[in-house]
Amino acid sequence: MWELWMRRALALAALAQGHTSPNPLVGAVVLDPRGRLVGEGFHARAGDAHAEVGALRQAGDSARGGTLVVTLEPCCHHGRTPPCTEAVLRAGIRRVVIALEDPDPRVDGGGIRQLKEAGLEVISGVLREEARQQNQAFLHRLRTGRPFGVLKWAMSLDGRTALPNGASQWISGPPARDWVHRLRSGMDAVVVGGGTVRGDDPLLTSRGRRSPEPLRVVLSRSLDLPEQAQLWDIGVAPTLVAHGPDADSQRLPAGPMGLALSACEPIQLMEALAERGCNQVLWECGPELASAAIQQGCVQEIAAVVAPKLMGGTAARTPLGDLGFSAMDQVLQGGWQSCEPLGPDWLLHWRSGT
Repeated sequence: MWELWMRRALALAALAQGHTSPNPLVGAVVLDPRGRLVGEGFHARAGDAHAEVGALRQAGDSARGGTLVVTLEPCCHHGRTPPCTEAVLRAGIRRVVIALEDPDPRVDGGGIRQLKEAGLEVISGVLREEARQQNQAFLHRLRTGRPFGVLKWAMSLDGRTALPNGASQWISGPPARDWVHRLRSGMDAVVVGGGTVRGDDPLLTSRGRRSPEPLRVVLSRSLDLPEQAQLWDIGVAPTLVAHGPDADSQRLPAGPMGLALSACEPIQLMEALAERGCNQVLWECGPELASAAIQQGCVQEIAAVVAPKLMGGTAARTPLGDLGFSAMDQVLQGGWQSCEPLGPDWLLHWRSGT
């Protein structure tokens, strides 16, 4: 019975994908004492009411003596909003069913303890794995201090991302490009290097599938960037240009925000983005930056679009630069998460084994 309602709560939580950072995705339903649905809600964005509060508000007096089904342990601390445990107790709820305990140090089992001490029945662990997958980015940031990193590329069947002369538009078909826009809409930031800005002049938006658009980030060691680029138009989407300590900040383009890092490296950038509240980041960069991001533990998942095309050329570009391996027992081992068609292309999801 609880799994049925927890699946509904998880579906509600998913409605806010890409909007809640630095908070997690949370959904909730309220059942009256007879088990009838009387309220539901989800956390829409940071600063808005939490899922439990919205569901209890909708249920009103019908919640008294009933059950709250929620995807994450109710918070017990004061942040932008009051503790959810207080709202649960005020509503007269008798039972709380939870999918996943909240590892946030401000909660970390405290919400469950408060509810139990007040005499409520608490059932936890219902669809825990599904809830963990849904909030993998939030959990990764809490554990590591860095956002969850997804590296995306499109390549031909023979592993090329561009011809020897640099031509690459378009390797994949329209369905795959539409999928990229949807992928971006669930991210907090999209990262490229200076070479991508110079060579491709990308826009890096979700094409209106999300408002506001995710933060666009350029990591540039030297700030050798063009004066004119689509990324500098911050009326379309916000842009951040990150650079190392040796760069001349006078060379920053007009429009974007600047960010000086202690070192112009992926790991320093990811730590800075975590401090800005980013849970999940998409890397859409060239091979050298992609390799550095992987080597520094900034990529947890790869989404590769493979087109049924043969591009050839020994000098043609490939997705990754040198990773420094000299023997097969050194290479990175991961696992396939999924494989699905996107029109004529295939989308492969790979997850790091570490």
